[in-house]
Amino acid sequence: MRAFFISRYFIVMRTADFDFELPEYLIAQHPPAIRGGSRLLRVSGAHLADDQFAHLGQFLGPNDLLVLNDTRVLKARLHGEKASGGKVEVLVERVLGEHEVLAQVRASKALKVGSQFCLANRFLVTMLGREGEFFHLRFEATETVFELLEQFGQLPLPPYITHAAEAEDDERYQTVFAREAGAVAAPTAGLHFDAAMMQALQAQGVAMAYVTLHVGAGTFKPVRVDNVAEHVMHSERYTVPLVTVEAIRQTRANGGCVVAVGTTSLRALESAAASGELLAGAGETRIFITPGYQFKVVDRLLTNFHLPKSTLLMLVSAFAGTENMRAAYRHAVQQEYRFFSYGDAMLIERE
Repeated sequence: MRAFFISRYFIVMRTADFDFELPEYLIAQHPPAIRGGSRLLRVSGAHLADDQFAHLGQFLGPNDLLVLNDTRVLKARLHGEKASGGKVEVLVERVLGEHEVLAQVRASKALKVGSQFCLANRFLVTMLGREGEFFHLRFEATETVFELLEQFGQLPLPPYITHAAEAEDDERYQTVFAREAGAVAAPTAGLHFDAAMMQALQAQGVAMAYVTLHVGAGTFKPVRVDNVAEHVMHSERYTVPLVTVEAIRQTRANGGCVVAVGTTSLRALESAAASGELLAGAGETRIFITPGYQFKVVDRLLTNFHLPKSTLLMLVSAFAGTENMRAAYRHAVQQEYRFFSYGDAMLIERE
């Protein structure tokens, strides 16, 4: 990663500033043998410390609050064919209602409005229109979209995981606290927690609260513009309940830290505090956090290692400091940490 280019009037962040070399063998293809069996890199300013995720409780105080994303990953990938026999692959991005979705569609020829094709050799789908890169589809079945996905869909593993979803993935690419169906990618920092660890943390006085942010497929897309300021974020739905807002206020009153479990939890909280005050509610967010952003809610961040040139790498650079994050990623590569969704974790102090 390179230093920012400083123009006469302002700092211009280049996407190349957030690039790094990653050996392919460090991309985790499978989860660790047990949940919580990952390594943990602690980042506090320029100080780095190698540890184990199982020791997380040693770095949390009795007044601290973990905020977790309780979204549940849909079995969002479906296969089928057109009447001509051409193959079709659908990746549901968002459920719009009982029978309609927005989705990415791969087919030999572009779909036309009103055209139909069959999925899972079970039900017809009608193409209603386009919304940007997504297709607006209607599932022509008596069952709801959620029922059809659960019965016929396949878990949509990230593009850097090379195997098709297996039984192991159905369990491990889902957090133990997932309950609100709607994501097409897991909030991966939460994958490290098992029920025993959560109970142990609560027993030592660490509180827990939940938000929902339905992660979209755009989370895996690299930034393709040279000037970071020109990037347009994908939209995601989020909910921050009143009970979570009250838990954060109580944590502040008790002198504790708000620890976001994952960048999705952080983005939900910071979106809900866009006015300067954290407010309960639901909405759409395109929040794009880059160095220079002033954080309003989160004190510490538990996260995995992110893709080169990604918006999430920019986010953690904003949180920890760009030079500190560059050093942390260099260290992680040298020490052969496992990267991305099934990889190891970082516990980062806000700069």
